[in-house]
Amino acid sequence: MNVRLPDFPWDTLAPVAARAREHADGIVDLSVGTPVDPTPDVVQQALRESADSPGYPTTAGLAELAVACKGWMERRLGVGEVGFLPTIGSKEMVAWLPTGLGVGASDVVVIPEVAYPTYSVGAIVAGAEVVATDDVESVDNASMVWLNSPSNPTGSVLTIDRLRNIVAWARERNITVVSDECYIELGWEHEPVSILDPRVNDGDVTNLLAVHSLSKRSSMAGYRFGFLAGDAAVVGELLAVRKHLGMMVPKPIQWAAVAAYNDDAHVVEQRNRYGRRRLELKTALESSGFEIDHSVAGLYLWATRGQDSWETAQWLAERGILVAPGAFYGDETHVRVALTATDERVDSAVSRLME
Repeated sequence: MNVRLPDFPWDTLAPVAARAREHADGIVDLSVGTPVDPTPDVVQQALRESADSPGYPTTAGLAELAVACKGWMERRLGVGEVGFLPTIGSKEMVAWLPTGLGVGASDVVVIPEVAYPTYSVGAIVAGAEVVATDDVESVDNASMVWLNSPSNPTGSVLTIDRLRNIVAWARERNITVVSDECYIELGWEHEPVSILDPRVNDGDVTNLLAVHSLSKRSSMAGYRFGFLAGDAAVVGELLAVRKHLGMMVPKPIQWAAVAAYNDDAHVVEQRNRYGRRRLELKTALESSGFEIDHSVAGLYLWATRGQDSWETAQWLAERGILVAPGAFYGDETHVRVALTATDERVDSAVSRLME
């Protein structure tokens, strides 16, 4: 079977990026959510100390890694005992999870109406039909449902009641629900809740999975570490598949992840950085005639001037500011503004917007 995928979104942004680079004070790149702040010292030290690693790692990961990740979930998210599986970043899990779950041509994968493109790509690779809707319960023939809270790109958050309703509906139909929670520690005006929280599932995580990542909360995108947690039976099936495919997280990266999940102090520091940048950019955008919608959590501001998202992206590029058009995510009137730029670059963007 030949898989026909859409054009890679960031390739289509190249002409707009070129325009932004022409600014006399240089580009302010707020398009991709790639961290720019230093990886915490505690993580770097753990990586150095484990650099001598001649043997193969296991797909299941170190026992110490499971303890650290589960400890973080219990401490920060109120999650009890769950299955655990390390991943090579979170994007590869998002992309390959439908295939790993046995989703195929006769299946339907539900994704958010406005969504990170890889949810759709993963379903397409598996040969499944994709339905993009926030009215999850309206899809009678769903095999798998993706949730994303806090959302990329909008920053919206699903409430406990909304999550409970989706879980109850899916449970009646034996549907797997997967929640991408990579931004869960970045709640600003609303505190995000995990789908694995007992307040959502009454302590029963059957057919429930959550995806987590160190990329943003610990400035470790270059380390490529994430993990999947939830229904132990489903996690066990995925482990068996991944053993065959050689999907193993390098052992030094695992030890770095142990250090990251055992340390909360650096997360508070990074969160404060993002909070300052968020407030400055939000104020400047609103002063320039933008409206910010839904962005109560996460790493982005979902902004609109009431015009086509590509026109808005071009308007900002003329001021040397590069953002992601909402068209990448299924919305034609918003742009996604990332908080991942240095303080100096954010200050420059604010000055340009306030002129």
